[in-house]
Amino acid sequence: MRFSGITLLIFSAIIGFSLFPLQNNLEAYHDSEEMERFKIFFGAHMVDTTNFFATSSLCESCHGEDDQGINLVDANGNDVSMYSRWSATMMANSAKDPFWRAKVSHETLINPTHSEALETKCTSCHAPLGNYRAALLGAESYSIAEMVNDSFGLDGVSCGACHHMSDEKLGKTFSGEISFDTSRVTYGPHLFPFEQSMLNFVGMRPVYSEHILDAGICAPCHTLITESVDLSGEPTGTSFVEQATYHEWLNSRYNTEDVSCQGCHMPVLEESVTIADDQPNLIGRTPYGVHELVGANTYMLELMKDHKDTLGITASAVNYDSTIQSTYKILQEQSIDSYVDYLSTVDDTAYFKVRVENKAGHKFPSGYPSRRAHIEFQVFDNVNNSIFHSGAMDASYAVMNQDDPFEPHYDEITSADQVQIYELVNGDVNGNFSTVLERGFARLKDNRLVPQGFSKTHSTYDTTTIIGLANDDPNFNFDNGLEGSGTDEIIYKVALNNYSGIVSVNVKVLYQSLPPHWMEEMFNESTPEIEFFKAMYEAKDPVPVLVDENELMDIFVGTSNIQHPLAALNLSLYPNPSSGLFNLEGDISKIKKIQLMDINGQLIKIFDEINTELFLPNQSGIYLLLVELKDGSSAVERIIRL
Repeated sequence: MRFSGITLLIFSAIIGFSLFPLQNNLEAYHDSEEMERFKIFFGAHMVDTTNFFATSSLCESCHGEDDQGINLVDANGNDVSMYSRWSATMMANSAKDPFWRAKVSHETLINPTHSEALETKCTSCHAPLGNYRAALLGAESYSIAEMVNDSFGLDGVSCGACHHMSDEKLGKTFSGEISFDTSRVTYGPHLFPFEQSMLNFVGMRPVYSEHILDAGICAPCHTLITESVDLSGEPTGTSFVEQATYHEWLNSRYNTEDVSCQGCHMPVLEESVTIADDQPNLIGRTPYGVHELVGANTYMLELMKDHKDTLGITASAVNYDSTIQSTYKILQEQSIDSYVDYLSTVDDTAYFKVRVENKAGHKFPSGYPSRRAHIEFQVFDNVNNSIFHSGAMDASYAVMNQDDPFEPHYDEITSADQVQIYELVNGDVNGNFSTVLERGFARLKDNRLVPQGFSKTHSTYDTTTIIGLANDDPNFNFDNGLEGSGTDEIIYKVALNNYSGIVSVNVKVLYQSLPPHWMEEMFNESTPEIEFFKAMYEAKDPVPVLVDENELMDIFVGTSNIQHPLAALNLSLYPNPSSGLFNLEGDISKIKKIQLMDINGQLIKIFDEINTELFLPNQSGIYLLLVELKDGSSAVERIIRL
């Protein structure tokens, strides 16, 4: 039997609109006479309507990169297709993530009788369509072994993992409890979707629903509360908040200002984008959310790119490079701002203030509890020798001088062996630090930077608590006594040891997703998965990401009792005191820069022109004049303005 293309299109339109919306009993429909007629018409191209979900491979043909560069491109012709941008993300490869598989094997090695429940819980978020499809077909569990032989499971957090989610209990479920719509629909953010192509070739009906842009879509897997066990594997009867990124967002100004998770992690293009390939008559859509889905884990993205063939990852190196670049961008431009100020010198001690401000819509760092950030604070003298260094790292990129089992939170840092580390520290039933997640019983420390608008009176504070000394720090999330600043201020007290002169200060905020300190407990055990990942980890140093950096230059510290040090440069200044005009005598052609500071070393003015007459501000007082020569030498003169 042969049919014309028009006849086929008309017929497919009729059955597409009549069957798929009504298909609630898939097994009955699969055996129906109507299904048999459908098979005759479509033959080998028949979609498998026994499946509740669609894998990403079915989405790629229309929503992958357009070889002609016509559709699914931005205004500059760059590919912004959903599949290609998604394919190299942590979400796309969540089921193939070698660290995740190693950690699951670690947990089941510690408590082997819990392996079935642990693997079922872990795959509910890392392989959601495989896990839920198995459950819908009657399975009581879903193991890693089943996942690796299941195309739905290996698809990770795929297109359908989000677009098949219903609005039922939106934002009200967590720990992998996902409300999927199994009536073969795919939800999207655009009104009046063109239905027929997806109905014909995927067996899914596209449906507009605004809930797909709601942050509640992220809630089921970005709030994880576990049931605690003791060191013997026996339930304690208590629960433990392993991660609560969604609840952190609720307890922020981003929630009240209606900035969803997607608003940051899926950057929006305002230009019109045609959202399917080989569909020349489609109307462009705007705005368009680019499916970058990036977080902060540059380390694992780079590791997985290096081993993508071994891991069975099909994303191209080009797509990985794009994802990695976008991840660095969100880390370095949308996460943290830092500031440093010189305060004063008192009793041979210089005082500096460092301020860090969280710009993310959740804690920083957030998510998996291995992630941490720390401040590296360093002071150099006038010949670039380090005279104070807090937060230094050793050759393995572990923070040096950490207290055991963890470093406390600081409001003031008075010695180089103290370092501000922002982290979540898990404790077991005995109050000891543990990275075995099932043994999580209590948080020993949580001083991660909270988001702006965060409040201890919010309804979600029970899952987003501040733990440890940060809880009593008046400068942690408080600005001028007002809560919700999303900031932290640390005073650094630098002992000068009788040094008097010019210093410079460097401040770095550094981020690590898998620091060595956190990996030790797992690497002390051995499973095939642990050994497989350990070899990759040891071949790639956990170099931290520089999130933000600030400097102070040419700050004078030490005693202010200076007696004509310009003479060392063969320069002199007179008269001193003066009513405002000072004369500089000597070879001024050698001078690179002249700066005026107050008695505490704070910069007031940089003289734009180097000449023999220097005019001071109108305010009388004691000042410091810093003169720097082109050869790098410098001196400071104490002068008095009458």
